[in-house]
Amino acid sequence: MRRILLILICLSISTGAFALDSSEFAATSLTEPRVFLDCGTCNFNYIRTHVRFVNYVRDRNEAQVEVLITTMPTGGDGREYTLFFLGREKFTGMNDTLEYASGPSETSEEIMEGVSRMLELGLIRYAERMPIANYLSVDLSKSCARSNPIDKWDHWVFNISANGYVNGQALTTRDSWSGSVSVSRTTHQSKFLFTGNGVYQENHYTTDGQAVVAITRQKTLEGMGAFSLGSHWSVGGVVSSYSSTYSNEKEQIVLSPEVEYDFFPYSEATMRQLRFRYELGYQYSSYYLETIFYKYYDRLAREDLSLILNLTQPWGTISASLNGANYLRDFAENDFELYTQISLPVAHGLSVNLSGDVSLIHDQISLPQTGATADQILLQQTELATQYSYWTSFGLSFTFGSIYNNVVNPRLW
Repeated sequence: MRRILLILICLSISTGAFALDSSEFAATSLTEPRVFLDCGTCNFNYIRTHVRFVNYVRDRNEAQVEVLITTMPTGGDGREYTLFFLGREKFTGMNDTLEYASGPSETSEEIMEGVSRMLELGLIRYAERMPIANYLSVDLSKSCARSNPIDKWDHWVFNISANGYVNGQALTTRDSWSGSVSVSRTTHQSKFLFTGNGVYQENHYTTDGQAVVAITRQKTLEGMGAFSLGSHWSVGGVVSSYSSTYSNEKEQIVLSPEVEYDFFPYSEATMRQLRFRYELGYQYSSYYLETIFYKYYDRLAREDLSLILNLTQPWGTISASLNGANYLRDFAENDFELYTQISLPVAHGLSVNLSGDVSLIHDQISLPQTGATADQILLQQTELATQYSYWTSFGLSFTFGSIYNNVVNPRLW
């Protein structure tokens, strides 16, 4: 792969170089590699329009080349696109991996242009072994000198946002205002993230001629750091401040060091992760109202254990996490959460999608002793006592018919 990248790094493959007129394309429609593209974040119409020297199919089982594209955020607030090329049939064993990193200010079209260029480079080795190669050419860019820019920001990235939402009718109105700021720095050896956000929400409604106003406020300040200890280990910590009228938290301050082990090398994170994480921290809480434990503040030690699985493979994707936490003063004050998301192509044209989350909750130490009023319950202003929560979703999709997927027609719909 490195040898291919060194040869092609200064090549600019123009759209015209691979463009075929309609008669040529029809004449050679059975002589291009059959390609299945698996990329949930890509503009498929853009790719089909600009990378035209292959035959796209809509079923991976019909493909001679499967291209799996995964993404991960970069430290500069961009994204890294990793393209995995998997050969089949006559191309069995011809696999490759290419990468493209987008910048924070790139438009969606510029990103798709970069991804398409990498896709063209990766598909050349397959196309050159088929008759379509007679119609291809490669042009050398006029300028391919590489620069070594100086980063005056030293990898620091800043984001500021503000949002407002207002809706209403004759008897009800709802206003919601929020803002956030984040500062991050990511290198191969360390990662830092500082965030702050706040939400202010008002609900006004009239019932039986009486006007009712309900206000909810929440703010969060958080700082996180992580340091590399090799290809499998990381250490770091979290410092946070949290306040919420919904949770009866006047002020919650958490200091929590943590350690993580990935059973797979971090370099394979775009394809597979199996991480074990342990946190042991100190928590101070003060409350707006006296809690069910007759307290206005708490000083507690808390531990969290997590097992996180992420797989992105040609046979589908699986994300799952198992988390358990408890306060050290009483192990009965705990919670457990299991989350899963699965997407699998199980047969020709048939896909299954499943996701769900279930939590066992026994650590609601901030619940107010006074309970919740009817208005607070209806407007979901106050956290309610519960021993569990869950949600689930599932679906099937089935398509059949022509396996080819090359034509782009934007008319009407």
